[in-house]
Amino acid sequence: MSIKSAKKKNPRGRRGMSGASETSVRQCEHEGCEEPGKFRAPKAPDVLDDYFWFCQQHVREYNLKWNFFDGTTEAEINAQQSKDKVWERATKPMGDPEARAWARLGIEDPHQVLGANATQNPGRSNGAGKRLPPTERRAVEILDARDSWTKTEVRAAYKKLIKVLHPDMNGGDRSQEEQLQEVVWAWDQIKASRNFKD
Repeated sequence: MSIKSAKKKNPRGRRGMSGASETSVRQCEHEGCEEPGKFRAPKAPDVLDDYFWFCQQHVREYNLKWNFFDGTTEAEINAQQSKDKVWERATKPMGDPEARAWARLGIEDPHQVLGANATQNPGRSNGAGKRLPPTERRAVEILDARDSWTKTEVRAAYKKLIKVLHPDMNGGDRSQEEQLQEVVWAWDQIKASRNFKD
């Protein structure tokens, strides 16, 4: 059975576009009024499911006088407005981000046995983490360095290679000149790069 057909078969409590309950058989609760009471109005701000039933004229009068905050202090009004900003759901304190990260995994670490930054992603520390241009990536490979190193550390690796490859250090042996030129080219790439800290 669809909901639409159920509503047609059981029209109890249906309200029209005006808000009137089409099936109400109540009389208007305003003193001296004998019109049918087809419009409901809440009795009190704290009891919103108990209603007065009025005719259209008297429900309009009642609604003009209705004040949800009647009898409340300014502090109570401000408190209610603060609750309404978050749909009456209290904001939870943030707490320690490490503890929250471990709690998501179902692990409690109150004594920091696992380390203060154990849940933080350290990234790739094997030298393949930075996005480098192809020339700089090639230079890092030639110098046998890592892209996480500073220029000073890369320069130290460069100097070690120069000492091994330079003909003056090898008794005049020029067989490794091509490798030496590659090492010099690689250091020039790293030296001019902005991807490495000084």
